[in-house]
Amino acid sequence: MTTVTDTPTTRNLRRTAFTPVAVAVLATAGMTFGAGIAEAEERKTRPGAACLWAGDAYPSGATVIAGGGAYRCGTDRNAPHWFAEGSTGKASTVRNPGAVTAPAGQFSTGARQPGTSYNDYCVTNQLIPGTDDVYQVVRAGDGTMMWKAAAPISQWQFDSARPDPTWRTGSLCYDGSLM
Repeated sequence: MTTVTDTPTTRNLRRTAFTPVAVAVLATAGMTFGAGIAEAEERKTRPGAACLWAGDAYPSGATVIAGGGAYRCGTDRNAPHWFAEGSTGKASTVRNPGAVTAPAGQFSTGARQPGTSYNDYCVTNQLIPGTDDVYQVVRAGDGTMMWKAAAPISQWQFDSARPDPTWRTGSLCYDGSLM
């Protein structure tokens, strides 16, 4: 029976043999991570289908201003998507009717609108007015598009009149359901 003793020489040999493998693995991981970042940036600018904003189509790469924010049309998961580019003091360049209906066929994901009574909901027997928030278009797990609260209404810069206040009251809430 042969026994291997762990001497400084054998430790150095194992360390030396491991180093090229470790470097190769780490380099590959770095390239994969770097490629992932580059791919994400490319997705934002890759030519593709037009983005919708209030029913109007805008080409990939176009930038619009809405509610004090800039949004650039690109693609995400091979679908048109508005990417938030930051705030701006400029007036809106697109129509902003508010989140008044289901967004499919009117807005692409990433678009934002001030909430309206369409977005009202209940928590137990308390009405939460949709007009309290800014809503963003998201895609649900089943592929349908919907409005999701994204920010307080104070973050929306109104160029013109605000949407009408909700007409609903808490009397329409029953066990968390809007009647």
